[in-house]
Amino acid sequence: MSVKRDYYEVLGVSKEASESDLKKAFRSLARKHHPDKNPDDPDAERLFKEVQEAYAVLSNPEQRRQYDMFGHDSPGGSPFGPGGFQGVNINLDDLFSGGFESIFSGMFGGGHSSRSRRGNDVLLRHEVSLEQIFNEDEIEISAMLSASCEPCNGSGAKSPDDVQTCSTCNGQGRIVQQARVGPFVQQMVSDCPDCGGQGKIIREPCTECRGIGSVQKMQTLRIQIPRGTEDGLRLRQRGKGEPMQNGQSGDLYIQLEVGSHAWFERDGPDLIMALPLGFPEMMLGTKVELPHIDGKPLVIDIPAGSKPSETVIVRGRGMPYRRGRGRGDVTVLLKLYAPEKISKSMRSVLEDLRADFGLPMEDIESMVRREAEDRRG
Repeated sequence: MSVKRDYYEVLGVSKEASESDLKKAFRSLARKHHPDKNPDDPDAERLFKEVQEAYAVLSNPEQRRQYDMFGHDSPGGSPFGPGGFQGVNINLDDLFSGGFESIFSGMFGGGHSSRSRRGNDVLLRHEVSLEQIFNEDEIEISAMLSASCEPCNGSGAKSPDDVQTCSTCNGQGRIVQQARVGPFVQQMVSDCPDCGGQGKIIREPCTECRGIGSVQKMQTLRIQIPRGTEDGLRLRQRGKGEPMQNGQSGDLYIQLEVGSHAWFERDGPDLIMALPLGFPEMMLGTKVELPHIDGKPLVIDIPAGSKPSETVIVRGRGMPYRRGRGRGDVTVLLKLYAPEKISKSMRSVLEDLRADFGLPMEDIESMVRREAEDRRG
């Protein structure tokens, strides 16, 4: 069983830290360890939850006083109940705007009289082409999304008179249970079991949404593709996620996924492609033109004496940089094209060329040695 870390150590503050110091430390560490910012870090969620728990206790004067006296061995046990701290859903952007305070202020029964509820975030994936990214196109996306029910205005009730305040929690959505443990009184806060944390009870549900307060609708969204968009970029639309009765709607995230191109692969702002060429083109040099994503021909100059696996760089014809001006490059990998079958006349020509361009078999070993030396530097 792992030993619980000291709350002050978790937040990196001293025991004399002020409320402002605690808030500043929490905000910094919560941003650093937020799971949305660290999707590939398996420890991020644990660390984020640890920081939340430390701040939840130390930001509450009474809980901090008990913690300073007894540490984690308080006579009343965990202030979060038998199951311990379960973590709370904090939006990453709220850590910049200060929207997290209300979540913790009422956790132990004090502060605000009701908790702000928030609907779930929604993720949509949409494929875009390199051409659309290059042109920073405005695109339309159609999807079935939750929307507030119009007949009941999102209340879930057939009429306004069918909504009544929950008598169990007096409209707070939460109940506070107290238990005396020695000289201390322990308070535990939980969602009201009768209204499910809503603070209201619906007597006659809306026939359109069946009391949910939201319905599924086909919606059309218009978004502008940002400059230099890379695969997996998420665009956020506030309040376009799932609605929440008596609360705030979640957010909608649109994840842009770059579709495959006919011949380009992408590496950040650079584009990579393979170009098959015949032996004469490599030996004598040539110029190749291909259609390009910017609408202008991509001209590739092949120098005489080129070899297979060498690369030719076309500067400034790649994708736009995400920040600043300019574009990446196009890297062209040269590959030797060899026909699967050759005619008799072609064979005759190649036999004639063997004397001038072929490698004598007795020189093979020396050439292999030289090639290895060149490769090893």
